[in-house]
Amino acid sequence: MHSLKRFRAACAVGVLFGLAVALSGCSHPTTGTNTPTPPAPSSSATTPSTTPTPTIPPTLFSDLKGFKVTGAFNKQVTIDAKWPLKAEQTMSEVLIQGKGTALTSTSYAEISYTGYDARTGTMFDSSQYDGNPLYAPVNGLVPGVTNSLAGKRVGDRVLMAVTGQDGYDSQGGIAQANIQVGDTLIFVMDILDAQLPGPSGTPVTPKAGLPTVTEASGVPTVHIPAGYQAPGDLVVQPLIKGTGPAVKATDAITANYVEVNAADGTVLDTTYGKTTQTGVLDVMIPGWKQGLVGQTVGSRVMLIVPPALAYPNGDTNSTPSIPAGQTLVYVVDILFTQPVSSSGSGS
Repeated sequence: MHSLKRFRAACAVGVLFGLAVALSGCSHPTTGTNTPTPPAPSSSATTPSTTPTPTIPPTLFSDLKGFKVTGAFNKQVTIDAKWPLKAEQTMSEVLIQGKGTALTSTSYAEISYTGYDARTGTMFDSSQYDGNPLYAPVNGLVPGVTNSLAGKRVGDRVLMAVTGQDGYDSQGGIAQANIQVGDTLIFVMDILDAQLPGPSGTPVTPKAGLPTVTEASGVPTVHIPAGYQAPGDLVVQPLIKGTGPAVKATDAITANYVEVNAADGTVLDTTYGKTTQTGVLDVMIPGWKQGLVGQTVGSRVMLIVPPALAYPNGDTNSTPSIPAGQTLVYVVDILFTQPVSSSGSGS
């Protein structure tokens, strides 16, 4: 796809021990040379218990009243119940009510979680509760977790029971964690952050003489002034100042953007009306790497990128092509950011 090439996205695939999480949108080849090594499993994941499997049949349950969860929000929790158990169907309940951004099935989210196998009563996995939570697209998780998280909000603590059919049955269970086909899994997930649906923050008045940006139904349009003379240096002009965390050079970002030819206003690429893009900032064009570091999540930023920081020799591999020596204007909505380490573990 044209947009994937322009975005210069590199995808890191992470497989966490209990959740088999994979970052979405990674079917395309990367164009950078510094693609991170896949993250290693969480170092705090609990080693599977060697406790013998109970021989008594599990008790079927149809609600979550029999589970006791202890532990503060975003702290290690314990789940107590009268094991072994088996859910009649996948179900979830909000134990702590948040007021933040609502998750969709395609949102990226930041989550702290703990997972128990209801057949054995054993904790089989837990995220690191020391500032290294799980970052993943909601639809990159097993179906029962995806369905349980969709519609929940940042600040929620969600208790969920996931049947084997909605969990790992299709994978034959997970031998390393002693999860067998048919096992019900009990999760507690604290939602720490989520991808924004659009820019959100304080409008910023741009400097005079720059291209202008209007918006209709959330879609920005770039207008190039008559006789506009592109500058020789990178211009970074926030249009909306978000209140989220600042982007780091080592982050991956999720964004919407439009790319415009500064010479005549031709739209070369856009994600609006299509799908957001997620990529590692370190392998994007230099204009993005220099212009977006330090900008905050929720921001809308206009970048005027000279040829040397974009495509100095042009780009004839996509339609429409970019001639050599062309200045590009981008409007970028920063919707989410997550740490990525070239050494292979979350940073």
